[in-house]
Amino acid sequence: MIYSDIVGLILVYGYIVILLIISEKVLNQYPTFSRKFLHIMVGNILFMLPLFTSRFIITFLVAAPFIFLTFLMSPYSPIKLGDRISASGHGLGLVYYAISWTVLAFFFFNQPWIIAVGIAAMSYGDGMAALIGKRYGKHKYQILGDVKSFEGSIGMFIVLILSLTIVLYYYHVPASNFIIIPVVALVATILEGITPRGLDNITACFSAVGTYLLLIMMGI
Repeated sequence: MIYSDIVGLILVYGYIVILLIISEKVLNQYPTFSRKFLHIMVGNILFMLPLFTSRFIITFLVAAPFIFLTFLMSPYSPIKLGDRISASGHGLGLVYYAISWTVLAFFFFNQPWIIAVGIAAMSYGDGMAALIGKRYGKHKYQILGDVKSFEGSIGMFIVLILSLTIVLYYYHVPASNFIIIPVVALVATILEGITPRGLDNITACFSAVGTYLLLIMMGI
């Protein structure tokens, strides 16, 4: 473990602790917003990925431990460890979030911008879809179980276009064609809209990554 990995570990865990304190102490009167605040703000970890030089560290010391931690915070935990946040939405939603992040970290360690695309889709995209839908969602739809709104889905699409543009710029990976980012955002938005039971943290993430990789391989 070299210096940058140590700095990365400290920053990630310190940042998460700060977010948990804000969610549990400052925003405790607003459980739904508190959960989505945590959901969205955790996504900023994507800007810390370049600090890590070891696949093992970023996968098994940074990402994977949060699978266990978020499960302990869920309603399904054998011990009750602050399950108010998880209980305010889908019980295992944050667990799926951590699983997606761990899989991406393992398989795309050498391509951190791909990890970042997936994290952006499930943090900024999915998180903002829920907040916008809750506040402005008047036109509802229901496909496979969960009730969602067109306003939330449109919000996710727009947020994803903006956030993916920033992510790729941050990693100095310009899209080879102007159509890539909108298509990735559209596919992730559609998958999020039809996925029930908190599994949208998985489908939004991997549909965004899969679409991005497919378009790149096609030379678009």
